[in-house]
Amino acid sequence: MSKKKKNIILENIKLLSAGAKGVAVGKTDEGKTVLVSGAVPGDLVNARVKKAKSKYYEAEAVEILEKSPYRVEPKCVHFGVCGGCKWQNLSYQKQLDFKQEEVYNNIKRIGGIEDFETLPILGSAEEYFYRNKMEFSFSNARWLTQYEISSEENFGNRDALGFHIPGMWSKILDLQECYLQESPSNDLRLAVKKYAVEHNLDFYDVRNQEGFLRTLMLRQNSKGEWMVLFQLYREEKENRENLFNFVLEKFPQVKTLVYAINPKGNDSIYDLDIQNYYGEGFLMEELDGLQFKIGPKSFFQTNYKQALELYRKTIEFAEISENDVVYDLYTGTGTIAQYIAKKAKYVIGIESVQEAINAAIEHAKLNGLENCEFHCGDMKDVFTEEFLANHPKADVLVTDPPRDGMHQKVVEQILKLSPPKIVYVSCNSATQARDLALMKEHYNVVKILPVDMFPQTHHVENIALLVKK
Repeated sequence: MSKKKKNIILENIKLLSAGAKGVAVGKTDEGKTVLVSGAVPGDLVNARVKKAKSKYYEAEAVEILEKSPYRVEPKCVHFGVCGGCKWQNLSYQKQLDFKQEEVYNNIKRIGGIEDFETLPILGSAEEYFYRNKMEFSFSNARWLTQYEISSEENFGNRDALGFHIPGMWSKILDLQECYLQESPSNDLRLAVKKYAVEHNLDFYDVRNQEGFLRTLMLRQNSKGEWMVLFQLYREEKENRENLFNFVLEKFPQVKTLVYAINPKGNDSIYDLDIQNYYGEGFLMEELDGLQFKIGPKSFFQTNYKQALELYRKTIEFAEISENDVVYDLYTGTGTIAQYIAKKAKYVIGIESVQEAINAAIEHAKLNGLENCEFHCGDMKDVFTEEFLANHPKADVLVTDPPRDGMHQKVVEQILKLSPPKIVYVSCNSATQARDLALMKEHYNVVKILPVDMFPQTHHVENIALLVKK
């Protein structure tokens, strides 16, 4: 785009609805769609064009001429910078309205599906402090605001512990508060930073890849027990033990503390050797009488209260009987599978991550469930005609794929398996709608239920019930 186009200002744009990724949507006088960041539906704005496409503009609000009636005052001092809670300035009821509208439109327009029931979106009882897992990064060069840069002030110590600025991996926002995880998350993070600064511990240098303190993960269960995981770039035994002992003494809620030495170029923990410093190295979680062992590498729903509602609704949609054989595709650690196993004759779960399958098997034993089996491998490679020939026919199929949806080969195998009922759980209704379109000649979409797992964000889950024609 030329410099001239970069300076295009679109004036008096009324934003009428919400679009993908939380942008607000309006139109120019000529009828061209404008996707505006930094505003909410209902605002009247002037917006600077960032990208000019043939059918729409991508723009950012530079002036709010009239405020939306749906606007609310953001709680967090970091709103607009952190990037995590983009809808914190939009009333929660309107968040739910727009999420429901997005899911409905995707199923109808992308999926080309008609005549389905849309149940009212299931909102979260907790609008804030709903996450049970948070990850923070250490940096020796905290992100400076434009105001701070232009002040020419010498800021001296620039150590930070917080979030990556969106689109700028090397820049870390020094987090003073966060409304996503309940107490003592904020106090613990701030205490760790204060101790580290006072004891001259080296914060990680992202660009040069050196330092001592790298990341901090805080995880909790519904009993108020906490896990702390430190990633350290290098070993400094005395400093490490003194820091860990400080955390354990100050925060008795911490039931286990683990760490890993990570000299890699990325922060992923899945290929790291986790060392146990204190406690058992895991937390136990209970959902409706089922026990789950949550380790530092475990995938578990980050909003466990709402996840419980999601699982219950999935089972309700499936209407499983004691004689049913159920397939659970993308089973993860087998959480939904084990809910199903309490009601079904037999459950077969498939997942691509070996650690998750190991956890699923362990959880089944822990819960005394002998009517389920789990298989590991890429779904399109495992879920084959040979697999189907060697396993009982499914009465119900549950699928909960990642954001990209299901591979076309998997959809084809589902159609060959031809279960009477399918319950499709999705965190991306656009790819879900694409998959439903591939199945609509053989299945009717009876009903859908959007579920809000992440208040203050644009993300929304959806459950769809399909019945064979």
